[in-house]
Parts: sequence; C-alpha cells; structure tokens
Amino acid sequence: MSDDRRYRPPPERTLDDVTTEDSRYEAVRSRDARFDGVFFLGVTSTGIYCRPSCPAVTPRRENVRFHPTAASAQQAGFRACRRCRPDAVPGSPEWDTRADAVGRAMRMIADGVVDREGVAGLAARLGYSARQVQRQLTAELGAGPVALARAQRAHTARVLLQTTRLPVTDIAFAAGFSSVRQFNDTIRALHGTTPSGLRAARGGGPGAVVASSSEAEGASGIPLRLAFRGPFAAREALDFLARRAVPGVEEVLGTAPRRTYRRTLALVHGAGVLEADERTGATASGSHTWLDVRLKLTDLRDLTTAVQRVRRLFDLDADPDAVAARFDGDPVLGPATRAVPGLRSPGAADGHEAAVRAVLGQQVSVAAARTLAGRLVRAYGKPLPAPDGGLTHLFPEAGALASAPLTELGMPGSRKHTLRALDTAVADGTIDLGPGADRDGTGQRLRALPGIGPWTVAYVRMRALGDPDVFLPGDAGVRHGLAALGASPRDAERWRPWRSYAVHHLWNAASAKENA
Repeated sequence: MSDDRRYRPPPERTLDDVTTEDSRYEAVRSRDARFDGVFFLGVTSTGIYCRPSCPAVTPRRENVRFHPTAASAQQAGFRACRRCRPDAVPGSPEWDTRADAVGRAMRMIADGVVDREGVAGLAARLGYSARQVQRQLTAELGAGPVALARAQRAHTARVLLQTTRLPVTDIAFAAGFSSVRQFNDTIRALHGTTPSGLRAARGGGPGAVVASSSEAEGASGIPLRLAFRGPFAAREALDFLARRAVPGVEEVLGTAPRRTYRRTLALVHGAGVLEADERTGATASGSHTWLDVRLKLTDLRDLTTAVQRVRRLFDLDADPDAVAARFDGDPVLGPATRAVPGLRSPGAADGHEAAVRAVLGQQVSVAAARTLAGRLVRAYGKPLPAPDGGLTHLFPEAGALASAPLTELGMPGSRKHTLRALDTAVADGTIDLGPGADRDGTGQRLRALPGIGPWTVAYVRMRALGDPDVFLPGDAGVRHGLAALGASPRDAERWRPWRSYAVHHLWNAASAKENA
C-alpha cells in the first residue's frame, strides 16, 4: 500500500480539546465523529439531541446546549435524534480509563448495578453515601445514577424493539422497567413515540446498534451491531483470543478473515452464548463502524450486562486515535502502530475468570495455561443445559474452586494454594474483580495473597480491570518483543498512559519474529 493511502491517525487531541462551548460547536460544525459519545448537543428549536457527527443541518449556535451524557440531555427534556441515534454511540473513552469514583460508577451503571441493587447498592460498592454519589455524578455528568440507568434501560428497550419479535410487555421487563406504564412513559418521553411506533421505525441510522439482516432470535440469538470509534484491528483481536481459547468455554470457527469467536457467559439471571464475527461493518463513507454479534440468553434481563461484557472483552470503548497519536512518532512503536491501526487491548468477559487464568499462566506458556484451564472447566465448570457446538460449560465459579482438591491440574501444591486463596477472597467479597473495582485497592489485596506477584497483579489489572496503562517487564513475550524491536524496558515510560496497548504491540512483534 502506498504511503498516501495508508491509515494515519488524526492530529493528537484529548478530551480537553472540547472543554469550551465554542470548541464543542466547532466539532459539531465539522461533524467530527471522534467526539461522538464525548458530549451531546441539544437543539432548543427542535427539542432533540444529537451526536456531534449528526449529518443533519448544523443548528444555529444560540439554539445549541451541550451535555456530557445522553442522560443529561434527556433529563433536560430533549428527545433522541432518529437520524444519528445518539443513544447508540460508544461511551466516552473517559469512562473506560478513569479510576476515580465517577469513572467506576459509570462502569458499574453500564453493567446494570443500579437496576439490580439500586442507588444504595451502587453507593455501597463505591464506599460512599448515596447522597455523595448523587452529588458527584450530577455535578460532573448532569444526571444522577437513576437517570443514567433510565437512559440505559431505554436504549436496551429500543434494541429489543427493533431487533426481535418479542412482545412489548416482555421487552419492558427484560429492559429492566418495573412496569409497562413506566416503560411506555419513558419511551414516549425519550424517543417521542410509542413502543409500537419505535418498532415500526426499525432499520436505524448509521453507526447505531441495530438489527443485522437476521430477524430471528431464539436459536440464532439476538443480532446486534456494537458501535466503536476509530479503526479496529479485528484480525489481531481474534488471534489473541483464539490462542487463549479454553476448550468448552471458548472456540473460534472458520478461517481469517471470516472467523467467528464464540464463548459462554455466566450472567446474573442465567447463562448466555456470545458469537462475534471477525468482519466488521461500515457505512459507504466508512465513518461509522460496528462489530456484528449475536447473543443467546436464557433470560433477556441479562442483555444489558451481556452487551457491556462484550464491549469490555473487545475493548470497543477505546480511543485508538489517541493511542496512535501517542505512539506514531515513537521510534520503537511508531512503525508497528502504522502497520496495525486500531490494535485493542482485549479485556475479559468475567474478572474472576481472568484472574484464575492469570494464576494458571504463571511461569508457563500460553498453550500450557490454556490446557490447565480446560482441565479446570471439565472438572468444576457448570455444564450448559445442552451443548452449543463446541461450547459445553460455564467457567467454574469462585465458590466451587475455593474448596476444590484441584488434583486434575497436576500443578505444584503451592500453586493450588494460591488458586484456592484467590477464589476464597473473590467468593467472600474480599476482592472485587467487577467492572467498577478500585484498581489500586484490588491490586494491593491481590498482592497480599500467597503466590501472587507483580506479573499476576499487572495482568489482572490489564485484562480483568481494563487498566490501559499496564506494563509487564517480566513477561517473556514482552522481553522478546522488546528485543525484536531493539528496545528496552526503560522505553516504556514514553508510552504512558497507554502502556497496555504497547504490551500488545510487543507481543505481536515477538510472535512475528518467532514465526519468521
């Protein structure tokens, strides 16, 4: 490919670039999709709110009001634009990276904590009073936890209305509403139409989370398009997951570039099966992109949680342009970044599973760790009601492993002791590996367990807790990658705050040299 046609990241920018209303309006005038999800604009003359890249005629400056979240715009009385579907854009990358209380709260709300446990449950997990949580979120996001959860329920309802044939009453409760009346009132207030009218308007706008060509749920699953920003290195993401796929829990079917990743999901109300295609979709202009997935759920109330776990697994809320801009001029990572635009740092579908696999992977190869995990699944995993292709089990729960003999693993006794200590701490709540966990606090509690050192803690932070700035200097693959690129661990200081992405580039460099 000639240099003039190769992908190049846009000029480096951060969220600080749109802190003033004038700078935000300039982003709207230029229809800059990089800021979709970072902020929203409400148009007083029409009563609707849009994403910055909305293709509609740019409104007059005096008619525009800016909001940090869709919930804030909705609370101010604006309805979602039916053309650009602002409620369907990827979340702000800020919530994917921030480790403070507000960032943690946003991740937990996305995972459905408020729907399941209420504001009191969210506050307890954060270690604050409900009043403090309300005040912090309202001050920074323009909406409290109830409004943020309401916006998410409305989005889930729209997805179900437009991608399934489920009865409207079933959708109301599946989306988390407590009554059909509340459901109807919310849809009318936020979308300006009835649930039946919303269902009739299926088809969707560019980049929205809408149905794919299949209308059937049930055996084929609920078809969804999960939007992401910037380029997406799907091949590398599938390669990473395929090398680590645990038999019975994960499988990759087909050949590149048409592979499908499949795995089981242990959800709050039941089990699920995820299917994600390697090939991604885009509009004719290429300005909106999505990952095609299908979710088979035993209980539709788990849809919101399942979607968020898929987003974390594939790192769909990342900002690859910001990462690329940081690495582009680097003498070590610059060429790798330009060769593989949109490289992601895959997370985990379940934090406990990621931590167990990290312990199994101590001082052994990726293939050996995968074999050990497969033995663990066969011995202690919960079987699915019926096998689904090569998928047969859910990954073992912490409580099941805490007292397990683990004789099937053939590992040293000290490693088994470490595994039991980890599972006991997760089962009794001493260690939180959920999406809103305190990364530093969790890291300290992990280090206090016998047999868990810096590598394991760092790997858990990167995969289970979604920390974008983790480096693994003691990892064999990282060392080989540094050697392949003629670099040293000292170079990693230049790669902050995106060192987790640097680790993946180094792993790829090591793999390329090994296969050369």
